[in-house]
Order: sequence, then structure tokens, then C-alpha cells
Amino acid sequence: MPTKQPQDAATLSLGNRLALERTRIAYERTLMAWVRTGASMITFGFSVYKFFGFELEKFAINASVFGPREFGIALILIGLATLIMGRLEHRRDLRRLNEVYPEMPVSGTRIVEALVAVLGILALIAVILRL
Repeated sequence: MPTKQPQDAATLSLGNRLALERTRIAYERTLMAWVRTGASMITFGFSVYKFFGFELEKFAINASVFGPREFGIALILIGLATLIMGRLEHRRDLRRLNEVYPEMPVSGTRIVEALVAVLGILALIAVILRL
């Protein structure tokens, strides 16, 4: 009985191609979940900094050692770390999938992730410089 040779991407059946495409799209959805989480953390951190910064100024309250600025910076950094972790996981998964599905389309989700990361870095700089 002959042994079954692994198929290359050109000889995959339609069902196998569709299964690979569904897997790729699932990886894209997973990265978008990472992006939503990271963006939420970044915007929440910046909002905490701005809102409570205004409140402290309005009532002339001195912030403690860990005030709204430090809390905002921490949340923004956690959001940026979330984006980095999502990007690394996505890259690892797509590399593994690319071994079986080399004609896989380029990920457009990475562009969205990069733009959110740039906005997160700008928010971090704004908080650090007290803008």
C-alpha cells in the first residue's frame, strides 16, 4: 500500500482551501480582538488622565504618589503591550499557516494594528509631556 505524500497548495481540494481560508480569517478576527482590547486600554488610560487631571485642578487637590497621570500611563502601556502580544501571536500563527497555504493573502489587519499602536504611542507621549 503506497504512503500518502503531503499535498502542496496547488493540489489542495476546494474543501481544504476553504478550511485554510477560514483558519486565516479566524486568525484575523483574533488579532482584531487584541486590537480592540489594546485600543480600549489606551483610550481609557488617556481618558482617566484627562478627566481626573481636570477634576484635580478644578478642586485644587494634590495628587498622591500614584495619581491619574501615573494610572493613565500604566493603562496606556498595558494597551501597547496588548497590541505587541497580539501582533506576535498573529505573526506566529500566519507563519505556521503559510507553510501549508503559501498563496495566502496579505493581512490587512496588521495595518489597523499598526495605526492603533501609533495612536497609542502618541497618547503616551501626550500624557508624559502633560499635553
